[in-house]
Amino acid sequence: MIPYGKQNITQEDIQAVTEALKGDYLTQGPTILAFEEAFAQYIGCNYAVAVSNGTAALHLSAMVLGVSEGDKVITTPLTFAASANCIRYCGGEVVFSDVDSQSYLLDLNKVEKLLEASPKGTYKGIIPVDFAGAPVNLEALKALAKKYNLWIIEDACHAPGGYFIDSLNNKQNCGNGNFADLAIFSFHPVKHIATGEGGMITTNDEKLYHKLLALRTHGITRDASLFKNSVALANGITTSKGEGYPGWYMEMQELGFNYRFTDFQAALGISQLARADEGIERRKSIAKKYEKSFLHKEYIKGQSGYIEGHAYHLYIIEVIDRLGLYNHLKANNIHAQIHYIPCHLMPYYQELGWKENDFPQVETYYKQCISLPMYPTLTDEEQDFVIQIIEKYYA
Repeated sequence: MIPYGKQNITQEDIQAVTEALKGDYLTQGPTILAFEEAFAQYIGCNYAVAVSNGTAALHLSAMVLGVSEGDKVITTPLTFAASANCIRYCGGEVVFSDVDSQSYLLDLNKVEKLLEASPKGTYKGIIPVDFAGAPVNLEALKALAKKYNLWIIEDACHAPGGYFIDSLNNKQNCGNGNFADLAIFSFHPVKHIATGEGGMITTNDEKLYHKLLALRTHGITRDASLFKNSVALANGITTSKGEGYPGWYMEMQELGFNYRFTDFQAALGISQLARADEGIERRKSIAKKYEKSFLHKEYIKGQSGYIEGHAYHLYIIEVIDRLGLYNHLKANNIHAQIHYIPCHLMPYYQELGWKENDFPQVETYYKQCISLPMYPTLTDEEQDFVIQIIEKYYA
């Protein structure tokens, strides 16, 4: 079977996890911090917070930015539902905006028209998605967000290792925090870095970083400088004469969640991170071959193409007779995938008022899109077979 995506677990990965399992900590131990620091260095940001999955990362990001009942937040309908759901978890209102026909990313011109149509202050923030690994131009988006006083959560689940070139010709890594308030990543098995489940939040904002740490663990802090109760109460004594807060003491200061990461996942993450660049280069090589193979073919209605800063989590083509091709590939043991059913057409969001024909570009794309096998261990022979089967079908 040739799947659309697949984890790559090496002997080094297995050894790293084995060593972690033999250690003193399975959770809340030093390996988590080591992974966070290594990931922050890789991305080029100041802080990173590891959490249980990418959805948890989105939820905590929305929480620390203060999303509350009725707050309107803009995002793309071309994404996994979690990008929008995190706003609903906080009681906010999701407002979708259509995508660009070439990049599949949020069309900033349409976003600007959406903002212009309402008084300033109507919207609180925006969640762009680096869809398939294509980097959002966050410099341009930041200029728009600043004009309307919006925060930005960059959904970079598809794009560790991705980047764009800014107006000063500087390389800007996805998730580096130079333009977005927060960015989130996923370590699901089909992603670039796999830890089974897992996610990461990156930021350059120290205050947001400390809030994330607390909310990740039930809203609890062990930092004595932040304690609100008296030393006497903490010690369980009736006078204020104490030598300080006891070693066991902690405070739950706000309502948080158990979104913790484990040490053995972190060990796997560190091992996977060590070969992340190698994986990106292989993905780019696969993308170049796909692009060359399908260029100017009559059955191709659109394709990802090759972009230097693209992280290539997915390689997508738009084709005629998508259902026929999907079934033909499956009959030949090639398990392609469709990314994604538009969020606004999910029954939950239709019940909130969204409907067919709201976003013509996304809906046209959905009728034609198919994600081809894309992962570093895909062999040249396997990719040639995929291309051959597609060409035979349309012949």
